Amino acid sequence: MTITPARALTYPLLVTSGTLAVIAAWVPFADIDQLSALVVVALAVLAYTAYQLGLAFGLFQTGLVATGTVRGKRVRQQYRLVSRSWLEISSGDRVVWQPVFYDPELSTFIPTNLELTGRSILDGSTRFYPSGRVRTTEPAGKLIDNPSRPTTPPGYGIARRLILDVQPAIGAPLVGLLWVYVMHGGLGAFVASTTVAAATFTWLSAIRGSDPS
Repeated sequence: MTITPARALTYPLLVTSGTLAVIAAWVPFADIDQLSALVVVALAVLAYTAYQLGLAFGLFQTGLVATGTVRGKRVRQQYRLVSRSWLEISSGDRVVWQPVFYDPELSTFIPTNLELTGRSILDGSTRFYPSGRVRTTEPAGKLIDNPSRPTTPPGYGIARRLILDVQPAIGAPLVGLLWVYVMHGGLGAFVASTTVAAATFTWLSAIRGSDPS
């Protein structure tokens, strides 16, 4: 199996594009203050997306300092509204946890030896793409181990992933109310700020490597 960037990163990049489209859709209706806020949000989305891609492709260090052959397995984290895939990596007595972008093949991944090059994590021809910095302590919440035997990779559509990632957007109306209160906007400003906040919350879940399994 080979986890390609097209598979592992397609969904978060689609959500990023959708978020920028939502922001752009409100530009023609924005006054100067609203336009400034939209530009700031768009720049933040672009900057953090670029940073996450830099981590994924090894342009930025994740803090994973071991190189050579190590032992690794995949665990799924469930913590409040957060669900992510992690590689639990063992090297001697040291154990660290590396978050990675989700691909259906991860659900079938069994404990095996991994090759670390300093910029990539490899299992033969398979490359895993980091979605954040490494942790030296166990991630918070419930960690679920993969089955000990290979299984058929599950299939999760974009709709299912969006439904899961949109959950943090429940707080978007509060952002809209706060904007109206501070900037004295009307219904249009409330709707605009709420939709932009909802899109941004959904994007943040996706670009951090959400796990739909």
